[in-house]
Amino acid sequence: MFNRHFPHWPADLPKQLTLPRASLYANLQASAARHPAHTAIHYYGRDLSYAALDQAVCALAGWLQQHAGVRHGDRVLLYLPNCPQYVIGYYAILRADAVVVPVNPMNRSAELAHYVENAQSHVILSAEDLWPQIAPLMHQANGLQHCVLAAYSDYIHTQTDLPLPDVVRASRASTAPNGAVLWSSALALGCLPQPHQAGVDDLAVMPYTSGTTGKPKGCMHTHGSVQATATGAGLWRAVTPQTVVFGVLPMFHVTGMQAGMNTPIQYGATSVVMTRWDRDCAAQLIQRQRISSFTAITTMMVDFLSHPHLEQFDLSSLKFLGGGGAAMPEALAQKLHDVLGLDFVEGYGLSETMAPTHVNPPQRPKKQCGGIPFFNTDARVFNHDTARECGPNEVGEIIVRGPQVFRGYWNDPKATAAAFMSWDGAMFFRTGDLGYYDAEGYFFITDRLKRMINASGFKVWPAEVEAMLYGHPDIQEACVIATRDAYRGESVTAVVVMKPEARQRCTEDQLIAWARTTMAAYKVPRVVRFVEALPRTGTGKVFWRQLQEEEDARMAQRDST
Repeated sequence: MFNRHFPHWPADLPKQLTLPRASLYANLQASAARHPAHTAIHYYGRDLSYAALDQAVCALAGWLQQHAGVRHGDRVLLYLPNCPQYVIGYYAILRADAVVVPVNPMNRSAELAHYVENAQSHVILSAEDLWPQIAPLMHQANGLQHCVLAAYSDYIHTQTDLPLPDVVRASRASTAPNGAVLWSSALALGCLPQPHQAGVDDLAVMPYTSGTTGKPKGCMHTHGSVQATATGAGLWRAVTPQTVVFGVLPMFHVTGMQAGMNTPIQYGATSVVMTRWDRDCAAQLIQRQRISSFTAITTMMVDFLSHPHLEQFDLSSLKFLGGGGAAMPEALAQKLHDVLGLDFVEGYGLSETMAPTHVNPPQRPKKQCGGIPFFNTDARVFNHDTARECGPNEVGEIIVRGPQVFRGYWNDPKATAAAFMSWDGAMFFRTGDLGYYDAEGYFFITDRLKRMINASGFKVWPAEVEAMLYGHPDIQEACVIATRDAYRGESVTAVVVMKPEARQRCTEDQLIAWARTTMAAYKVPRVVRFVEALPRTGTGKVFWRQLQEEEDARMAQRDST
């Protein structure tokens, strides 16, 4: 067990946790029983109490069982941005003993189809504005048969002066489109769910992640693996019922799911939820709701600090500032400290580990550092070339084991087997990230083994984008690489060979416009470069690394001029 970091462990916390032996829904049930009138969710001026949240969860769970035929272990798609209905839907699926399949609401119909087919799901919970993406997939054989559509405005204060996105302010539809049911109508039936049966070892959540194969893979998480980081995060951040958490990170992603929803619910805290990031609205909500815990990504913090009138807001309620996804630049971390008086506490984790495997000690964080191994977590650095464990400051692949590690990839035993390795008498998960630990046991990420682009905290897998680009009738070959971006961290560049007959008729802008209709916005190439041929390795494979190195050299030359 790696323990070099123990001297820097928070003095008031145990190094090992005894985790709850109950389902995630039991956390909501307990908080609603202890604090029924306490605010669980604040949404653009309106409060939703724990009692009201649990009541809505049970009504929707009953509808899922009685009207959609959801049974123990079924996978249900949750295709929503942050909103009260996301939380209700998530816990209703759990209350119905089913498995949550969170889907990025930026995904288009062609992307959504993979989740439907791979997860073998026949039910989807979504929103009215996303119906155009869902409609083509309804009532197909072995596909979606039931859809519940939410209206965000059902949960806002209609007289609020906060700057609301148009989609949030929009009124609820008077009738549901053919093949769907309005969320409000499903709840109004007041269906009673069957007795809750799911336990700690049952599957609870299946977030999808991609990789070198190009198709997203479902990460099988149990109630226990989700409890592991939700419970630990609450202690690490000293969350209590008086804590007010800012739920701005997307809840379909594991960091936002835990920091903005599961942890506050377990500890009976309040989550202030925003559907879309808006720095002016964020500053107003921090001031009005006395938000104390703010988890964000670098691009959010850059935008927030760029607010021209930030000094006019009272931000003194903030007590914790942290995040992950990409290293926080030192200059930005210093500016955050100068403006807010807080250190930015960075962490490191993956979809396969339900957020943190590492996090910085709040009392002694290091900049641009993944942190120290989390509760009950053993982390090592391994050199595959020499088949040995690395010492301090030696770079290798970071491997981890702990209660938060997933069970494997859904219906993909080959990928599951490749994701684990035996070492020191135990099975470790291979993160695919290269890094090292220093003499004090703090881990630093230096590179990645897998091809991956980090665009504003969103992981973009080149193989997945390439697979979608091949859907364009004029593309002969495509290779996707990363381009450094001062604001987004990295952005997507597509190097493309067009079919001979199309080389004069398709422009870069036309190809980008086509991509916007096909894939989520963060995956869309910002730059397209047409070439006569792609470089290849000796075995005939596209030599993507050469293109990446050429792009890195191009950016370095640009920065030096």
